[in-house]
Amino acid sequence: MGVLKHNLVNDRLVSRLLDRRWALNSPDAKINQIMILSRKEDGINGDVTFRNITQPCLGQGMMKKNQSFPSFYVVRDDLLHPLVNGNKARKLDATLPLLEDNDVTDVVTCGGCQSAHTAAVAVSCAERGVRSHLLLRGEEPETLTGYNLVSTLYGNVVYVPRSLYARRKEMLARHAESVAGPNGSVIWLNDIMEASTRNHSFGKQNFSEADPVKCPGKSRKVVVVNEGAGDSVALLGVMRLIQYLSQNHLFGKKQALKVVVDAGTGTTAVGLALGALCLGLPWEVTAVMLADKIDAYKEKEQNLISEFLRSFTSSADSLDPSIVNAETVQWVERSLPRKFGNILKGEVQECQNIARQTGILVDPIYTLAAWDIATKLSQNGDEDTEVVMLHTGGTLGMFGLAQRYRSYFKMSDEDSGYKSNH
Repeated sequence: MGVLKHNLVNDRLVSRLLDRRWALNSPDAKINQIMILSRKEDGINGDVTFRNITQPCLGQGMMKKNQSFPSFYVVRDDLLHPLVNGNKARKLDATLPLLEDNDVTDVVTCGGCQSAHTAAVAVSCAERGVRSHLLLRGEEPETLTGYNLVSTLYGNVVYVPRSLYARRKEMLARHAESVAGPNGSVIWLNDIMEASTRNHSFGKQNFSEADPVKCPGKSRKVVVVNEGAGDSVALLGVMRLIQYLSQNHLFGKKQALKVVVDAGTGTTAVGLALGALCLGLPWEVTAVMLADKIDAYKEKEQNLISEFLRSFTSSADSLDPSIVNAETVQWVERSLPRKFGNILKGEVQECQNIARQTGILVDPIYTLAAWDIATKLSQNGDEDTEVVMLHTGGTLGMFGLAQRYRSYFKMSDEDSGYKSNH
């Protein structure tokens, strides 16, 4: 990775990529510092005890590491929006203005029954007068709750059998064509960016079939967004966050960081690593694999970077194409691997302890995994390297989990190990 860094630093390219209209008015994020007051062996019922510093010293005022009480930082992207928070807001940051610029009427995407991505798309599209069509895997639950309820309230939901959902691209294309109808047109999100790069229009792409002049009020412009917003344009919003965090009054460009993030599709992790590489930052991205094996994540990483180079760069940018085969992200297993979507006994109580001690809510499917890795890295890491966890949101998913794992959510203070003196 270090060999590539010199070739990848390209301030002109980064400035050009990020000089655009964004969905978020500002890339700002609240940052907390989490002090670890007890290690696993002497904590409450085997857990770690934490303390939240809500106004930490950053920039030149960053405190030297306390070996007795190690700590890590949390970027609070879970606070960006009441319904569209975390990495979902970042991945849509560049996408939503692109839809508006191209007069898109409908968006088709897919996700699991409790997909935070589909809920984010539904809310964001509704706010902009765009219709969303959401293909959710599996059966409709008996009670609508969490992200499933949000998706249903804001978008047009269709439940798809798992056998059909397994062929995602075919499923999305077929549904998009049915939405477009005979007078409409369909385009995939990445195709908009590739076409705009070729035409030097940087974001504006005419739909080939739909003609609002010939078919007023009838033609639909339908854009297909991949599952989890796993498109190269989603990388831009994450890179914008990296640029923000690298400012001198925050973490700066010289401080060595280990950035930890949970990985569903892996798009956010790739965006973080790519942003750090392009800006020449001494930052390492650690992604906790939750939904697939390492070979699949590495393949996704290479595909995303290849799409990024194809969509946003030209020969004039002088970026080393060998980055496609480089390992920009450090992919790691979660502490206790399991089938995606499953939680283990005691994890809800661990989330409860963290919430009570710090005021930060993590969930057992996604962000608890990143929290655990950040805790371990800060306890065992280099004293010159800071650990930063990106809180990717997802907390509304707790409602769906409470529906599926009812017995795990029957908690008491005694069961959780929480005591008032902590």
